[in-house]
Amino acid sequence: MSHPAFPDAPPVLTTPRLVLRAHDERDLDALWAMFTDPTTMRYWGSPAWTDRAQAAAFVERNARAFAAKESVRLALEPKGGGPIVGTCTLFAIDAQNRRAETGYILASSAWGAGLMTEAMAALLDWGFGGLGLHRVEADVDPRNEPSVRILERLGFTREGHLRQRWQVNGEISDSWFYGLLAPEWAARRA
Repeated sequence: MSHPAFPDAPPVLTTPRLVLRAHDERDLDALWAMFTDPTTMRYWGSPAWTDRAQAAAFVERNARAFAAKESVRLALEPKGGGPIVGTCTLFAIDAQNRRAETGYILASSAWGAGLMTEAMAALLDWGFGGLGLHRVEADVDPRNEPSVRILERLGFTREGHLRQRWQVNGEISDSWFYGLLAPEWAARRA
């Protein structure tokens, strides 16, 4: 199976409650709020932001990474409008092996409503479909039970445990590695 061409523009995906789209300047306040919130950032792989310029740099970095065909990061915008509530990403895209990693963050104010599962299902549909991926991987802190539940609800299989892999703000944590294959995803969506 040949690998479809990487798109010229980031996709716009819709779900029952969300529009997933590329980040832009209108997202700066919401990004700043999310990435400075200690509750939201509890299990993130880097410290909370400390400089408001980090929000603009984030948007610019995402645009550059997309142009380089390295990642696709989409904002989760409520369908009825309003500030974004999170992001979801396919990154470290390996076209030759048709593989990518995934990650996501959701504002703590939006937790518990199933929004990230909904967003990730749309992103995975696009990744396995239009982008032609065969495998998507995820790395999660085992203590982040809601994230573990999202991955398992989506059909990811835990494939490994790396001890003391991350150190953020002086705290060392383990990683659980998860994988999902295109045929597994297709069977779940049939």
